[in-house]
Amino acid sequence: MRIFLWLLALMAAAIGIAVTARYNPGNVVLFYPPYRVDLSLNFFVVAQVLLFVLLYAVVRAVRATMRMPARVAEYRQRKRERDGNKGLRDALKALFEGRFGHAEKAALRAAELPENAGVAALIGARAAHRMRQTARRDQWLARIADDNAMKTARLMTMTELLVDDHQPEAALAAVRELNASGTRHIHALQWSLKAEQQAKNWPEVLRLVRSLDKHRALHPALSARLRELAYEDLLSDRAHDAESIMRVWSTVPSTDRTKPFVACRAATALNARGLHDEARIVAEEALKANWDERIVRAYREAAAPAGSAALLAQIEHCEAWMLERPTDAELALTLGSLCLKQKLWGKAQRYLEQALSDATDPAMVREAHLKLAQLHEALQQPEEAASHYRQCALATIL
Repeated sequence: MRIFLWLLALMAAAIGIAVTARYNPGNVVLFYPPYRVDLSLNFFVVAQVLLFVLLYAVVRAVRATMRMPARVAEYRQRKRERDGNKGLRDALKALFEGRFGHAEKAALRAAELPENAGVAALIGARAAHRMRQTARRDQWLARIADDNAMKTARLMTMTELLVDDHQPEAALAAVRELNASGTRHIHALQWSLKAEQQAKNWPEVLRLVRSLDKHRALHPALSARLRELAYEDLLSDRAHDAESIMRVWSTVPSTDRTKPFVACRAATALNARGLHDEARIVAEEALKANWDERIVRAYREAAAPAGSAALLAQIEHCEAWMLERPTDAELALTLGSLCLKQKLWGKAQRYLEQALSDATDPAMVREAHLKLAQLHEALQQPEEAASHYRQCALATIL
């Protein structure tokens, strides 16, 4: 439709010009002494139009020639941008596909474009790291060491790669530099946690776990496991004496003290250093909150001296618990052992035999036979004592 309208307009213009030129008697004289040129008005108009077209074409040609270097530079820049962006896309695609060699080569092409140099360096560093080329990885990261716009991305990438390479000290140095810039976010805390775990800096691991738990950034099972590992190392360290283990225990939050894995390790550590009174307190508080056989075992090992008020209090606590858990073999063994130490022979025998009948763990069976053998030996019953000693030995062999 548009072409038809143009043709219609051109034909109308041609008809108009032809009609006008036919009935136009005008004349144009160009006089320059001693020369004189006579032209018809129609020819003069046509010549003027042609001259204008010629001048316009010459001016356009001159301008195009003068702009040619700039246009060539623009073309080359556009080509560089296309090639650089294509290299960046290829690098990302190859990285996600696991083709790390291709990713690094594509990152080299992408880095030729200054706008892509930072991101390309990060891709190249990750690709080199996956190929275990640590020197090339560090070279990629060094390229953008002075780029403030890429500082956070560079430090986060360094932290992740160094943790994966089991270099916790270097990773923590990157985290400290990141924190010094005022950047703190959840992902940085998560990588800091992994680095501190590798460095076995358990107090800091606990601090980070608590911080991440506040943001719900850790799975509850992972959080509990990390706490368990941290407290196991802190409370099981053989270098601690009685004073230092109490100092460590004082730093444990009250919410963690009643958790079974913490209370069990704390009571065991306190027993090992002769702090039986403190171990009993820890076990009793934990058992009030959460019942656990491991804590009951540690409570048994924290038995007070025979004839003491503390031992009688332990027996009373165990008897109260037995009313709530009449079939608990570990508790029965504990109560029987405490009664044996207090020389309450009848109660001791009853609870030890109950523990023996309910026990399923071989270690518990051995201990019950051993306690019964000691009881019969104290009661001058050598045959019964010998029988339990034999069964204890058989249970040990099996």
